Amino acid sequence: MTAVEAPAPAVDATEPVDDLGQLAAAPARRRPRTSPAVRVRRWAVRLASVAVALGIWQLLTDRDVVLWLRFNRLPGPVEVFDAFRVQLGTSLYYQDLAQSVVRILSGFAIASVLGVGVGVLLGRSRWAADVLQPLLEITRPIPAIALVPVAILLFPTNEQGIVFITATAAFFPILVSTRHAVRALPSVWEDALLTMGANRRQLLSSVVLPGIVPGIFGGLSVGMGVAWICVISAEMISGDFGLGYRTWQAYTIVDYPHVLVGMLSIGAIGWITSGCVELVGRRLTRWLPSEQRSKS
Repeated sequence: MTAVEAPAPAVDATEPVDDLGQLAAAPARRRPRTSPAVRVRRWAVRLASVAVALGIWQLLTDRDVVLWLRFNRLPGPVEVFDAFRVQLGTSLYYQDLAQSVVRILSGFAIASVLGVGVGVLLGRSRWAADVLQPLLEITRPIPAIALVPVAILLFPTNEQGIVFITATAAFFPILVSTRHAVRALPSVWEDALLTMGANRRQLLSSVVLPGIVPGIFGGLSVGMGVAWICVISAEMISGDFGLGYRTWQAYTIVDYPHVLVGMLSIGAIGWITSGCVELVGRRLTRWLPSEQRSKS
């Protein structure tokens, strides 16, 4: 005799929901874990690509190859490694490194708060968009590094001016990404909460902010890269310390190995900071389907 399955209990659509956050609650789709063998293979490929690039670089500089590019004037990896080893033995290198990181984190934090806040405001308020968006769109095409003269005039110290330039550079990618994320939210989510009597604060906390997290972190990742470009440029122009200042100083005295040490240091620290932003973004978007998340 076949067992009869009991019908599911009926849901009263008129019964109010106590917790509005339960509306979107659903079982999280976990991303399948990568096997250790696959991870080892991927890292082996990554390290091999770096090793091959260094080998080609050393070969071209050793042979003094001159084609369209003049590798006879470029220091090789061995010279750069020796210069880097010397730099690691000095306190000045760590001072410059710390100074650049502090400037980046300060400017990026300011840009993140303002970019997300203004982006949500522009996406949610037509009045705010009419008042602020024309001013922002006129300012946005101006390269942040072009604001160096303005920063020198406005701020009493170079340090404050460099942080201002860094924050301005990161602000606009974060702002635009956040604004687009707000406007792309499905209206049905908001309508569902409105029918249950949700107010503006509840809409913001239960729908808007959770829904735009992926878009925000896309802007944050781009903003971090742009911020590094501008902080290094600002340090070269008006800094007293920092990786950008020290790299430019090495160039002025024709110390090319130390120029490349500065460039590689900037690249490594920029990669680490951008990776941290993306890692936090992945942790906060675990609720997304696995195919929509980063595969890195």
